Amino acid sequence: MSLKEKLVSSFMAFEDTVDVHSSIHDIRTEAIKTFEAEGFPTKKLEDWKYTSLNTVLKQDYSVFPKHENDIEFKDVKKYFIHEIDAYKIIFIDGKYASNLSQTTHDGLDVCLMSSALTKPKYKVIIDNYFNKIASKDGLSSLNTAFSHEGAYINIPKNKVVDKPIQIIHFSTGNESAVLLQPRNLIVVNENAHVQIIERHQSLTDNPVLTNSVTEIFTNKRAIVDYYKIQNDKQSASLIDNTYVNQKQESLAKVHTFSFGGKLTRNNLNFYQNGERIDSTMKGITIIGDKQHVDHNTLVHHIEPNCESHQDYKGIFDDSATGVFNGKVVVEKEAQKTNAFQANNNILMSDKASINTKPQLEIFADDVKCSHGCTIGQLDESAMFYLRSRGIPEKEARALLMFAFSNNVMDSVKIPELKNRITKIIAKKLGVNLGFDL
Repeated sequence: MSLKEKLVSSFMAFEDTVDVHSSIHDIRTEAIKTFEAEGFPTKKLEDWKYTSLNTVLKQDYSVFPKHENDIEFKDVKKYFIHEIDAYKIIFIDGKYASNLSQTTHDGLDVCLMSSALTKPKYKVIIDNYFNKIASKDGLSSLNTAFSHEGAYINIPKNKVVDKPIQIIHFSTGNESAVLLQPRNLIVVNENAHVQIIERHQSLTDNPVLTNSVTEIFTNKRAIVDYYKIQNDKQSASLIDNTYVNQKQESLAKVHTFSFGGKLTRNNLNFYQNGERIDSTMKGITIIGDKQHVDHNTLVHHIEPNCESHQDYKGIFDDSATGVFNGKVVVEKEAQKTNAFQANNNILMSDKASINTKPQLEIFADDVKCSHGCTIGQLDESAMFYLRSRGIPEKEARALLMFAFSNNVMDSVKIPELKNRITKIIAKKLGVNLGFDL
């Protein structure tokens, strides 16, 4: 039985565990029909031309993981950013871990999707926001069909959250292979401000496939700072689907740091529904061996006087493969748009490769839009300069690669997170800073 057949047949068993009379029953039912029709994406689709899921889908994944674990804080301590005080929403094999979480705060509406999807007090928010911007493609529909658990965050009007929120999904590896499908809904109301750090982390080398969907609604003059740390084991694969809907004068930033995992696919979509909106998407990818990272981005400019900024850096070694497929769409009504898109890559090995395709679709005539990509190797003259001043080759190479990614790091607004990412990069580049990651 293929994984698709297994999932479709498992849907009825899943429905036995949820309330079929809830308001999202019809949404789930329609979603599984879409998945049954669409299936998993193949390289025949233009957006998946350079990424194949064949090897990932061959595993016999457990669709409903057992929740038998004795994970304690000491077992996962190193994956938290302890230098900052933060709210914590922690999941283990898809189930909320109350002993590792800390969400209590007056004025914050933070709970579990399992509660938000079933309790009457959340019905208005769910009806207004759940599954409103997620794509109806096969993967997002699969997540929607089995949507049950994840983080629900509703930031009230005028609320500036006093500390970041860390969302971490752990996989214990208690089963030979597991499929996880977290669903996050984040609503940031007018004039509110929140910082969120997200991570998916395996605790063993057993295969795990995560198909995640996150919907983010940034209302008028709201500010969202979202950071994704992807530094998993090479037995783990992640398909991350993130959708951001912005209203007038809002600011949304998503930083994606891709360092680990077997296959990582980031689908990041911004929809600008208002004037004077600013959207920022930045990323750093550093991979080696046979790792594969694919960034697929979209910014849809719908109304005038808005900006978007995309800046993705990639460093690829050994037989690693990178993909960047970035699209900016400017509608006819979106005059005075300022859109910038760049993808710069360094190949450290003759066997490493990058497929990059920046795209602009412009239907307005009064805009400033630019895009471009570069692929090359380290600057030999810069290397010579550093070596001539007594810097060893290994450290010289690391310095140049740090400099290459520095403008992305400069926009990280949480100093402790910036320090953690810097140390991860140092370890990836082979420079020992004495920090266990």
